[in-house]
Amino acid sequence: MKFLFTSEVPEKVRVSIGSAITIGLLKGRLNAEPTTAYLMTYKRGKCNANCGFCPQARGSRSRADMLSRVSWPVFNTTIVLDRLAAASVEGKIKRVCIQALNYPKVIANLRALIEDILRRVKIPISVSCQPLHLEDIKLLRDAGAERIGIPIDAATEEIFDKVKGASAGSHYNMKRQWSLLEEAIKVFGRGYVSTHFIVGLGETEKEMVYAIQKCVDVGVLPALFAFTPVPGTALENRDPPSIQKYRRVQVARYLIFKGLSRAELMSFDDKGRITSFGIGSETLRDIVNSGEPFLTSGCPHCNRPYYNEKPSGPIYNYPKPLSADDIIKAAEDLGLYPKGYMVAGG
Repeated sequence: MKFLFTSEVPEKVRVSIGSAITIGLLKGRLNAEPTTAYLMTYKRGKCNANCGFCPQARGSRSRADMLSRVSWPVFNTTIVLDRLAAASVEGKIKRVCIQALNYPKVIANLRALIEDILRRVKIPISVSCQPLHLEDIKLLRDAGAERIGIPIDAATEEIFDKVKGASAGSHYNMKRQWSLLEEAIKVFGRGYVSTHFIVGLGETEKEMVYAIQKCVDVGVLPALFAFTPVPGTALENRDPPSIQKYRRVQVARYLIFKGLSRAELMSFDDKGRITSFGIGSETLRDIVNSGEPFLTSGCPHCNRPYYNEKPSGPIYNYPKPLSADDIIKAAEDLGLYPKGYMVAGG
């Protein structure tokens, strides 16, 4: 691989607090260690975009070190990448995910970061960003990124416009986002392109399920987040989704992604809530009992501990295998077990 962009390596980079502890930049105790190191590009001030849910939004009054409910302190880039390489060799970190703000030099900074990481250690790298055109996508692939994520976030065009499009004061356009995802598939390949959906922005479960189905049909990996109200953002007063709604969408996503059901096989009530997943009750029970639908969704080794929730709960996305009690609680949320149900031997 030919490295060309060393002059664009930023002096500073943000690191999620959990990643910083895991790779030895900070001291602290973690309830669950991240298996991916999460970095975020650094710039003075906020992002050029203005997404209503994001602390990094141009108009946000939130702290500049926040993304969702996680703090991202700033470190010297060289120190971060040296610690990152050592943690990878020790087996603590299996992947790097670079989150990108929107600003003029971001693609050059991303490419330089990717190349600088790969000089030190061979590790799969995911990039979550907002490329402007196909050439940006190719530059990231050529730098060595294994995967790219282009977040759509909203299930419908109307909601997209309100929370991160023109009505929110941003330049993003949902049709353009879908077009970029399709372009990215041509560059990275099916299964190596992802997007994020945020449950709880005002969509129905049916709308979210059909958006997930569209992703899977075109070869895009859909990852789920629960809306998290962050003080200082435009949506700070909006409630997070109910855990029951989130669990139903998680199961639907799992079934669609695994090819076990499809959106058009599922049933919904007059409010768009899922009433049937399009599979038999015993099969559904077995899948729920595995706990797999409720784990963090995303790239391989992405577990994003407590990105959407406090460790005390409710836990929307589990960062590690569920306990028997966790599975029973998830099943109760879905209405499969009565409250207080105990497994044999429990």
